[in-house]
Amino acid sequence: CQINRFLEIVDDAVSADPRESWNICDFGCGKSYLTFVLYYYFTEIKKTKVTMTGLDLKRQVIENCNAIAKKYGYDGLSFRCGDVKDVIGELSPDMIITLHACDTATDYALAAAVEGGTDYILSAPCCQHEVNAQISPSGYKPISCYGILKERFAALATDAVRARCLEYVGYETSVLEFVDFEHSPKNLMIRAKRRGGVSPKTSAELKKEIEGFCTELSVRPLITKLLGVF
Repeated sequence: CQINRFLEIVDDAVSADPRESWNICDFGCGKSYLTFVLYYYFTEIKKTKVTMTGLDLKRQVIENCNAIAKKYGYDGLSFRCGDVKDVIGELSPDMIITLHACDTATDYALAAAVEGGTDYILSAPCCQHEVNAQISPSGYKPISCYGILKERFAALATDAVRARCLEYVGYETSVLEFVDFEHSPKNLMIRAKRRGGVSPKTSAELKKEIEGFCTELSVRPLITKLLGVF
């Protein structure tokens, strides 16, 4: 179910894109189940050429994934140890995928994608601790005094700010349900497509909106700093 939904989201994003080859980076790829599925989708279903790189900080995981790619003859798929912010300039990906990167690791991945001029971003955030630790909404006492409600509210607020910040820097952004809530509460995906900028008026309106929202909650999410919103 998760695999099918993931491919639906990708297909909807790229179906109208005419390019015949893709350069894709999967940051925090882990055991890479979806990485292999996505490679198969582009090469066997879309019949397009793909250069795909999986990045993770765990060396044993990377060695195992490279062995599997070699076993199946996936010549365009490779894995390496590294952080997306350190290698994005070298890789210059058309698409960045970051699934369940914990807390601010998602923010650094998004910022790296923006800085690298990546056309497509698919991000399923996880463990949004940063805003939960900062949040102090005086008018939302019924939420903030219950830990689980505060945690979920902070997670939604975090991802809302991330999505709007991507709009601010020139991406057309949507927030989608990635998997059913019954399977995981971490079930949202931010999908963004670069559109080449926004008008000064729209930029000013988005800046005011984001800053006002963060002020209301007494928070300063990292993404607002990384993308220079305020």
